Amino acid sequence: MFDVLHLSFQYLHWRRPSGTPAAAPQGTTRTFIPTPSGDLELLCAKPLNPVAGIPPVVFLHGGMGSAWMWHEYMRHLAEHGVTSYAVSARGHGASWHPFFFRMLYATTKRELANDFVAGIKAVQEWEGSEVVLVGHSSGGGLSQFILSEGDVKVKGLALLGAVPGTGSLSVYVNWWLLDPWFMIRMIFHGWHSNSPLSHPSLVKQAFFGRDYPGDKLLEFQRHLNRYESFLWPLGMMFRFVDPKRMMRNIIGWEKSAETYRIAFSELVRESKLEAKDETIHALPGEGDLDNAGHGVDLAWVPGAGHHLQNDMPWEIGAAKLWAFLRRL
Repeated sequence: MFDVLHLSFQYLHWRRPSGTPAAAPQGTTRTFIPTPSGDLELLCAKPLNPVAGIPPVVFLHGGMGSAWMWHEYMRHLAEHGVTSYAVSARGHGASWHPFFFRMLYATTKRELANDFVAGIKAVQEWEGSEVVLVGHSSGGGLSQFILSEGDVKVKGLALLGAVPGTGSLSVYVNWWLLDPWFMIRMIFHGWHSNSPLSHPSLVKQAFFGRDYPGDKLLEFQRHLNRYESFLWPLGMMFRFVDPKRMMRNIIGWEKSAETYRIAFSELVRESKLEAKDETIHALPGEGDLDNAGHGVDLAWVPGAGHHLQNDMPWEIGAAKLWAFLRRL
């Protein structure tokens, strides 16, 4: 029965990490941003030969993640002349860690958003430029929330497997259907936040394609954070973004698909955005499914799981992100 449940306590933690953090991923450097609550990790990858006219990129991780999740994309962009940064919110990566119960039950999406905003503002100050914001999963949800709240203005927005601003309830229903032992395992684990990802088999099922190798899976598992906020996903179960307000905080022009295409067209008609409202047309790219129009590019990474930036076809996604940056 336990084999069916994938019931393991090996990958669950109740205490904050201690000691010196692991070295920054190859090709990146690490610095820390001071905030009133604690220091936040910021990874950076700078190119040897920067391409003029391409704004810096700031990556935001999702639940259970950290800045480390972006190291392959960061190296890829650096090789193509683009400077990029990745922020770890509190309780993630090498950033400061709240204790277990505070993280699970008292850390809100607003507090995590504040951490990401601190990282974005630090980069904008250093670079002297607005950035292109790239958010994955719940970090993509917070990217939309940050812009909807008017916390920053950015030159572009890319959402990778992101929580939709209209709410994520259906996303979690799909996860429960994918993993029928979800709730039973949570009870055995005492409602630990990481129970749904407490075994490599569960991580692979939720995040990766069938061909993802075991050695990379174990490395990825080691980089999952020790415990996660429950209030972060709960705060995004239902609509939490105003699409029009969000899009008005993007300077120059990007992109969730139908919801934001409708909002974009309405803003152009109302003369609240100075932009050309193009009809939907095909874009070149792997899979022949990509298209653009009404202010939004929609691209797919064939064969990739939810963690497309770490899955085996990650280079396809990185190349499509690079192509998007060139179109800005």
